[in-house]
Amino acid sequence: MPTLSHKIRLDPTEAQIVQFRKACGCARFAWNWALARWNEKYAAGEKCSGRSLDKEFNAIKGELYPWTYESPKNASAQPFRNLHAAFQRFFKKTAKYPKFKSKGKNHDSFYVQNDRLRINNKTCKLPLIGEVRMREELRLSGKIMSGVVSRTADQWYLSVTVEIDELPRTVKKTDKVVGIDLGLKETVVTNDGDIFKAPKPLKKYGKLLSRRSRQHSRKVKGSNNKYKSQMKLAKLHAKIANIRKDFTHKATSKLIDENQVIGLEDLNVAGMMKNHCLAKAISDVSWYEIRRQLEYKAKLYGREVRLAGRFFPSSKTCSKCGSVKKKLELSERVFKCGDCGYTIDRDLNAAINIKNTVGHTVINAWGESVPLDNSLNQEVQ
Repeated sequence: MPTLSHKIRLDPTEAQIVQFRKACGCARFAWNWALARWNEKYAAGEKCSGRSLDKEFNAIKGELYPWTYESPKNASAQPFRNLHAAFQRFFKKTAKYPKFKSKGKNHDSFYVQNDRLRINNKTCKLPLIGEVRMREELRLSGKIMSGVVSRTADQWYLSVTVEIDELPRTVKKTDKVVGIDLGLKETVVTNDGDIFKAPKPLKKYGKLLSRRSRQHSRKVKGSNNKYKSQMKLAKLHAKIANIRKDFTHKATSKLIDENQVIGLEDLNVAGMMKNHCLAKAISDVSWYEIRRQLEYKAKLYGREVRLAGRFFPSSKTCSKCGSVKKKLELSERVFKCGDCGYTIDRDLNAAINIKNTVGHTVINAWGESVPLDNSLNQEVQ
């Protein structure tokens, strides 16, 4: 059965917040200790693993670091597994080299194993911490696999991973195929003419974010004013992120509910983000997150995501006669075919072409595409 996570906001007491911070400190210390030892062993030519470092740490923590026993055991044990996984991703060249974590600059969190986590209605019981109130009940039914307590700004959350018995909701049967075009002006445009406009919170709150960042940089390091300024800045960042998440989840859920096959372009978002003129605008509309959510939701609900080739000229191709323009400026928001004279909105034209393309391909939901007509996916010279 698939696993899903439900992130629930907590209402801890002041004493529980202190315990949360201690546990996060233990997790951060264990990570930094393990990374330092890994670097030492690697420099000496010795083999290393998360398990061996965990055993080494357990042998000395009672004498050198007795304060780690004041926090749940998993808080200082899980970082060794996380570091091992991080190095595995680094060796496979899917992630960068692991970095040390700094207090107040990284995401504070600690892990709770499933046999030590108890959830009853709107309360959760954590080891050494006790019962903590939750803002809502767990909405997923099934076997609880693990939990992670984390902090965003001054708010604490519990993310519960559950091996679900049944899907959280049902989707209707349909054989509809839809093509979608991702853009900056209109974030999502379908071949049916439906438009999903992103709220673009970074553009809306950009000036306020810059002002609070400048104010924060001028505070005296270590002062109470510096801490309060940090919380104000973190809350604004969290607000911007939450607005984006709300839009992407609603848009992708609607697309998954109404369509069996969703076609979109295989955009190189990471490469586009290197363009300093476009990076801010692209991050504000969450192109990568839209694709990621479509892919995992499609797998969950039995839908299919198909990708048109990365160099398929969806915007330059006439959706009526199929002729391809040699040049199309970004400022041209209306597509006019030079051969047949067909006039149509640029984004709508691209969405129609994407639908027509993915309708004639054999593509799985994870981007492995095998076009039946290879000419559709060739780069236009």
